[in-house]
Amino acid sequence: MSSQGKTDLQNTKNPNNTFPIVAIGASAGGLEALENFFSQVTTDSEMAYLVLVHSSLEHPHFLPEILQRTTSVPISIAENGNQIFPNHIYMIPSQMRVRVEQDCIYLSSVERRELLLTIDMFFIALAENEPQRTVGVILSGMGSDGTLGVKALKAQEALILVQSPETSAYTEMPDSAISTGVVDGILPPAEMPRLIEQYFQQQGITEEEITAQEWLSEIFSLIRAQIGHDFSSYKQNTLLRRIKRRMTLHQIETYAEYFNFLQDHPKEVNNLFREFLIGVTSFFREESAFEFLQQEVLPPILQSIPDGGTFRAWVSGCSSGEEVYSLAMILRELIDEMPKQINLQLFGTDIDQLAIDRAREGLFPASIATDVSQQRLRRFFRREGQFYRVSRDIRYSVVFSLQDVLKDPPFSRLNLLSCRNLLIYLNEEAQRRLLPLFHYTLQPSGILMLGGSESIGSFQNLFHTLDLKHKIFQRREVARSLRQSVHFPTGAFLNLARPRRSGMTSRQNEDQNFERLIQNILLEEYSPTAVLIESNGQILHVQGRTGKFLETVSGPPTNNIFDMAREGLRVELASAIRSAISSGEMITRQQIPVRSNGQRELVKFSVKPLTMPEGLAGRLLVLLEVLDTALTDENEDNTAQSLSMQQRDGRIAELERELQNTRESHQTTIEELESSNEELQATNEELESSNEELQATNEELESSKEELQSLNEELQTLNEELQTKVEELSAAEDDMRNLLNSTSIATIFVDQQLQVKRFTPQAREIVNLIQNDVGRPLEDIATNLQEVELGAELQEVLDTLHSKVEAVQNHDGTWYQMRIMPYQTTDNRIEGAILTFTNIDDLKQIEAEIASINVELEQIKIVILDILEANTSPLILIDPDQKIVRANQAFHEFMNLRLGTNLQSLEQALSQQIGDFLQGNEDFSDVPFLYTASEQNECYYRVDGKVIGDVFNGNYYFLLAFYEGDNNNLDN
Repeated sequence: MSSQGKTDLQNTKNPNNTFPIVAIGASAGGLEALENFFSQVTTDSEMAYLVLVHSSLEHPHFLPEILQRTTSVPISIAENGNQIFPNHIYMIPSQMRVRVEQDCIYLSSVERRELLLTIDMFFIALAENEPQRTVGVILSGMGSDGTLGVKALKAQEALILVQSPETSAYTEMPDSAISTGVVDGILPPAEMPRLIEQYFQQQGITEEEITAQEWLSEIFSLIRAQIGHDFSSYKQNTLLRRIKRRMTLHQIETYAEYFNFLQDHPKEVNNLFREFLIGVTSFFREESAFEFLQQEVLPPILQSIPDGGTFRAWVSGCSSGEEVYSLAMILRELIDEMPKQINLQLFGTDIDQLAIDRAREGLFPASIATDVSQQRLRRFFRREGQFYRVSRDIRYSVVFSLQDVLKDPPFSRLNLLSCRNLLIYLNEEAQRRLLPLFHYTLQPSGILMLGGSESIGSFQNLFHTLDLKHKIFQRREVARSLRQSVHFPTGAFLNLARPRRSGMTSRQNEDQNFERLIQNILLEEYSPTAVLIESNGQILHVQGRTGKFLETVSGPPTNNIFDMAREGLRVELASAIRSAISSGEMITRQQIPVRSNGQRELVKFSVKPLTMPEGLAGRLLVLLEVLDTALTDENEDNTAQSLSMQQRDGRIAELERELQNTRESHQTTIEELESSNEELQATNEELESSNEELQATNEELESSKEELQSLNEELQTLNEELQTKVEELSAAEDDMRNLLNSTSIATIFVDQQLQVKRFTPQAREIVNLIQNDVGRPLEDIATNLQEVELGAELQEVLDTLHSKVEAVQNHDGTWYQMRIMPYQTTDNRIEGAILTFTNIDDLKQIEAEIASINVELEQIKIVILDILEANTSPLILIDPDQKIVRANQAFHEFMNLRLGTNLQSLEQALSQQIGDFLQGNEDFSDVPFLYTASEQNECYYRVDGKVIGDVFNGNYYFLLAFYEGDNNNLDN
């Protein structure tokens, strides 16, 4: 693109400042992915593309030219202050920090240690300034850069896409991003542009809010049935936005269609569940809050804990564990500075099993170096390639568990409870339930830490503020009578009602239940109104409509039929119930005038005592029915007069008998009460005196019960953690067993008492071991070795702690190299010894052959020396350094030398006269040689030289033969 065209583009007024921004991060192997991506980008997509690649790819200045071959969208290198326009691609320099504000690009330099984390910083900056219209894309690359960035963007509900690993040249960056669990799509780069366009097109389609609220409960039921978590206590508007994102991603317009999609695709239910969670966290998030904890809050608490005591903390909604480990690190730093020993017991809980698994693993990308100081990285982490693993000291002080704080029992006796950025997702009712519960879990003066956007609301009487900015509160001591009621969770949510199905499946179910539906209609339309009650009038069940007979009275809610009976029915109903109880027969009253809705109606009712079935025995069934005749105020008197005199007289007599019985029963009751009053008064003082003790005991028992319940939850959590450890140890044991078997080395493990702990199958060839020998002393088991006392050998190694290696032989003649080493644990304790046997039979055979060859060489040497002595010509043997090694008797006689005479002068003469021939390392002959024995005695010789290679000690030698010559020959 020409510079003029670029200037014109930047000076054009931007017609729409809400266009989407597609942020792309790539590293090694990303060039091909970028070409595939931009080959599918149209020139009218109305999006801006910001591309950041590591310098390990091609130099950024070459990228625009390379990519421009695959797309018509203009490409340029971003500069500080550039205005962003849609339908344009901006290449970000890889060694720069970038942020976007008000559609402008701002660049700044980064430190050297941040060079490999520029994509993270890029995405995090977008999450802080432009999250609503941003798409985060991770393409092929090495390392883990971008992992923290996609989590930050996802926390702001941005769309996250990652290149599928099978299409990536390097899968480390895509795999690391996928492992966060927040990715919306995993697909080839060429398919991404179309999905992004559809996503933003679909965002403009909305449904009525009331329709969304109706379908939300159905979706909650589906998640509850499949996964077991209830989101009805969460803020619905937040969840609706995230449901809408999933609908947009799948190009679904209505909630009904999306509900059917959820029913047909169980995997989407899991994806929606994870969308609701969005567990975004980081090490030392809001670092100033952790500094305040470390400097002001925690030191006094730790000072108050006695030597050997335990500091207990709970982080609710811990996600992948970064906050728990951050808290553990600052606690460890404080404790190490104290002269006493304090144990750490930290609990991290979350409802996301995947997040808990990642937290337990304690493995984090190298990009955490932006949040964790180098000093803490060296002290509390171990580098493993492109990742950091939490050290054992920190990991063993933390227990992670799957827990829903709304339905599972909490931990108790806590010094610190951190619940950051969880309450903001819950409705007011859930918050009112949790804050008293948090107060209960804390020890006196315990600390509650909330998120920056959270508060304790109306519970000022339970906590007082330590730091309002960082939302750190301290527990107040409040009398039990003044505390708000604590909703103490007792277990899992049991209401797993299945959601309704729509469409063909629902109609098929209805076809199969016609009989039941017809029965329900008949019961509703034609059966009389019936009320099942206890003998005291408490209503147990209602069938039909009771509005004309019963009404809700003002005051506290009641469920008693006597209190709810309408005017005119109460007295008659009470009389009939008493008669039915006393007689055991059904009592019927007819034409009872009852006032309902401004008029009086004649009512017929019956009270029937129940004896069958067994579950209803002792209860009464009241049947109510409105007669056809209705009364008004004008004809009510006429209707009453129309009743027959006989009926009226019978009714009066019945009432008089009932009244007389009531009087007699009342008098008898008074007498009984008076007689027992003295006894009750006598025991009243005793009851009052013991009442306070019982009340105190009851409070202690109640507290103990709650504490035991919390302890039980803690034990369950520890059991889950131990179960995970058992599985890990089982896998490690399988690995070790397969490794030992694959080496084909006989290996035996013994403890400090020399008892067999473990052995490989190959060990049976040397020691007569069977599986039942585990736990037996090794010295009690017969071996196939010759003259070897294994018990003594092992004990010597345990005493000296020095390894021992020696060759031993089996009874069948097989040779082994026996190695005994101390068994040393990771904390440098000796827990026994390891005994290995390596077959060296082939090596022994080679050694025997070499020894045989050496014997033969010695014999050859003797023969050569004998030949040398037997030769009548003067002969000497010289090494490569021209030192005389051997001379025969003829040489001594010919030179007139005695045996043992120093031949130094002869060596010098040889070096001067025939040294050049000797240095050639080749045979020579007829070389003149003058030997001066004295001033009067000069000897003239001719010398022949023969190279003899590899005779003695693997060197080569010269064999020199001397022949008598004359002076003339020497001159020649």
